[in-house]
Formats: sequence, C-alpha cells, structure tokens
Amino acid sequence: MAKKTNVLVIGSGIAGLTFAIKAAQKHSVTLITKRNLAESNSNYSQGGIAAVISQDDSVQSHVQDTLIAGAGLCRQKVVEEICSRGPRLIHELQKWGVKFSLSTKGEKHFELGLEGGHSHRRILHAGDITGKEIENSLCRRARLHKDITILENHAAIDLITKKRVGHGSGADLCLGAYVLDVHNQSVKKFLADYVILATGGAGKVYLYTTNPDIATGDGLAMSFRAGVPVENLEFVQFHPTCLYHPDAKSFLISEAVRGEGGNLLLKSGKRFMPNHHALAELAPRDIVARAIDYELKKSGEECVYLDISHRGAGFVKKRFPNLYKTCLEFGYDMSGAPLPVVPAAHYFCGGVKVEVDGQTLIPNLFVLGEAASTGLHGANRLASNSLLEGLVMAELCVKKINSLDKHKKSTFYRNIPDWNPGNARDPDEQVIIEQNWDEIRRFMWNYVGIVRTDKRLERALRRIELLKQEIQDYYWNFRITADLIELRNLALVAELVVKCALKRKESRGLHFTLDHPSANIASLPKDSVITP
Repeated sequence: MAKKTNVLVIGSGIAGLTFAIKAAQKHSVTLITKRNLAESNSNYSQGGIAAVISQDDSVQSHVQDTLIAGAGLCRQKVVEEICSRGPRLIHELQKWGVKFSLSTKGEKHFELGLEGGHSHRRILHAGDITGKEIENSLCRRARLHKDITILENHAAIDLITKKRVGHGSGADLCLGAYVLDVHNQSVKKFLADYVILATGGAGKVYLYTTNPDIATGDGLAMSFRAGVPVENLEFVQFHPTCLYHPDAKSFLISEAVRGEGGNLLLKSGKRFMPNHHALAELAPRDIVARAIDYELKKSGEECVYLDISHRGAGFVKKRFPNLYKTCLEFGYDMSGAPLPVVPAAHYFCGGVKVEVDGQTLIPNLFVLGEAASTGLHGANRLASNSLLEGLVMAELCVKKINSLDKHKKSTFYRNIPDWNPGNARDPDEQVIIEQNWDEIRRFMWNYVGIVRTDKRLERALRRIELLKQEIQDYYWNFRITADLIELRNLALVAELVVKCALKRKESRGLHFTLDHPSANIASLPKDSVITP
C-alpha cells in the first residue's frame, strides 16, 4: 500500500524542519527521519549562526568574508542572496521561540560572538548549545502543526523516479521514495509531488568526526544513484579542535572558544598559530587544522592544547556552560587548564549539485542544507554559515514549489511497484557490516584526510572499489536493515570523495595535496563534478 503526500521531507535538521513548517502553510507534509526528530547535525552545533545584526557590520562585509574563506570557488550571487536574508530570518527564529543569548545592554541587544575568518562579531548563539536551542524550537512547532505528519525511525532507502520504475520516456521525474520502517523492518512506498532531501552530511565516513552517528551521506548517495551529479566533495572541513579523550567520541570544542581569546599551544606551552597565519587562532578552519596536523607530525605528539583559562573561571562558566560541564565530566577543567584537542571531520562543503533553492537536475527533487552544494562555501566554509544556509534554502525552496504548484497536476503514477526483497534472507553475519564500515573509515582517515597525495588517493579508490562490490553482494542477498542502508551509502560517498579529490590537481581551501601544493586557477575547471 502506497502512502501519498503532497510533500515528502527526508531529514529533520534546521533545513528540513524549517522547510516543513513553512511549506505546511499550503501543502500537506510528511516528514520522515531515521532516528528521533531532534537527532541531526544541526542539534550538535555549538557556536551559532552568522548574520549581520550589529550596526557596525554590513552584509557586504559578511559576503566578502565568505568569499575570502571560499578561496575563489564561491558563487558570488549565491553568497549575496544567503547573507542578505540572514538578519530577517534571525528575527523570525526569535518569533518562533528561539532564545538567543543577549548582552548586558538590554533585551534588544544580541550577544554577538566572533569566529575564525569573520571581520566582525556576527555570531548569534544560545550559550554554547545554539543548535539544540534552534532544533528544540523547530521540533515543537513542527509537532504542533496539523498539516505535518512526522514519522520517526524511518530510514530512506532509495528514491522512486520515472526511469527507475520504467514509466515512459523523456525527462526523469522524482515520484517518492522507498523507506524502511526500522521498528517492524518493513519497507514502505511513499509517493509525493515533491521530495525534499535534507539529510545532512557524511562525517561518519571518517574515523574521527564531530558528527553524530546518523551522518552517513544518505541524501548524497540516494541522489547520485537516481542520476543527479555531485560536486566538490573533496572539500571536507576538518574542525581543528575536538576534545582528545578515548571516551569523548570526538566531542567538539566550539570555534567560539578561540573567538573569545583561546590560544592553541604545543605540549611545551608555546603558541604556534602565529607562525602559520597572520590571524593566528582566528585564521580560517582549513589553515588551523593543517597547522595542527603539521605540528603533530613534526613533534610526534598525539594532540595539541587549547587554553582559555586566562579569561577567568567566571567568564568561561558563563560563556561556555555546556562545554565546561561536559569537559569536567571527562576530567578537564577548562577554566583552569588547557584542553587536549585534535582535528576531526566536521562538514562537507560540496554535495549534490543544486540551485540556491535546492532544485536538482531531476524535476520535483530538491536537496537542502549540508547535503547540497549551492556554491556558498566554495573551497572552505566560513564558520557558522551552515545554519544560515539551511534557513535560507528552506525558505527559497518553499517559494519555488509554491510557484511550480500553480502550473501542475498531480504527478502520482499508477502501477509503481512495491519494494521487492527478492530472495533476500535475514542477515546472519553482522560482523561483515561492522568490518567494512571500520575499514572504510580508517582508510578514508589515513589516505583522504587533512593532507593528501595522489598515491594515497589511488590506494583509497582501489580499496573502496573492492569493498563496494562486497557490500553490493551483501545488499542483494540479505534483508534491508538500517545499518546496511548506511553502510551502502557511506561506501558510495567515500568513492565520490576520492574521485573528486583525484580530479583536483591543485591545493585549495580544504583540499591540500603534497603532489600539487599550489593553486592552478588558469588550467583547471572551477568545480569537480562527478556525473552518474
């Protein structure tokens, strides 16, 4: 039995929830998410959201900072569009119940933070749990909306398109998705006029990441299998400062700590960032991450240290209450001593090739947020621009489908087949999934990490081609599980990252290769595009 809806949203971060809330004013919306509603990359964002609020700041300055960070690969019109819409959307979030931190100047004054690459204080935050505060407000609003149906613990498997189900010739069209109900292990068929993928990034393709376990590149993989190109996946942002502790699971230490005066130190206690960049600790993330990687390789040490204790215990506890509490649980008092930190995979600047409103090459299929590549981030994302991008894309996508809806009839097709499990049997060797997952993450970290070479990339590609075949054989022989869906997607994303990296014969932004250490603007295509 098919489940029909006007709009199917897959993913529940800031982009997916904002889109669902706004689209539900005119459409019936079904939102599916593979864990609980609040579990998303957005929920773990500590630092904040960038927008021009101060009278001392300007949209043009925000645009310029973004372009500089993007190392020549941003699409300027996209940057201008997104930065200019920020201030109004911040006030809209306030109306929706988001409580941003306020300064001592009064209720109308935001407490604005400063982060690497920004020339002004423009980071709005809610203490140091900004993502959680935004996510909770959006979840409450979505749950109360009568035209939004929320289905948790539902994992999307693949998109349904005209070409996939053999309906007619001509241009392809997205019709819906096959989705696994994780609780009862049944596959459902969802049909929709519009499908919105807001599935987040793919940090779990790396051994060390700031991302939660759900970040497995599902939207990237599903779009590519459906025939949509991806681009610039070589630009993986490694966050410079994650807590180094065996039980911390790469707990993120916000960039705002450096923005508020935190210094990076060697084990000896000596600062090293002034030797790497004029902005020192406030240099863009790619530079800071590479500097740490360089110093660790040179010294043989396992970590460097981030010290903000000189700001005093009162300031640290007030500005970073969640960070302070969590670090204390791991045995570190950040108000009195430096924190051990290492870089970890954090954010994908590339993704599914889309317009700024999320439209892909397949009609009625849209991709929003981190899974998308609009050209905002270029070769390196400016800190705290990600939540802003999700908000703006969601609004523009709603505007787009509203305009399309005036000129279209229902796109539902008859005789779309149900999911066919074939002769698949229940899986009896979970160790195969765990082993392949672990192997992918390890060779991606070692061969496709902060610093790369052609030889390492080629080695990674050979490994992923073998593993993909193993996973594909397993996929068709055993019944679908959530773990198998994620492993299949991660394997494809790993392959696409490596292929994009091999295409870029230069070092730029987040892609640094010892074989091609200089930028080569004249002879290279601007974007690394991989077409299915």
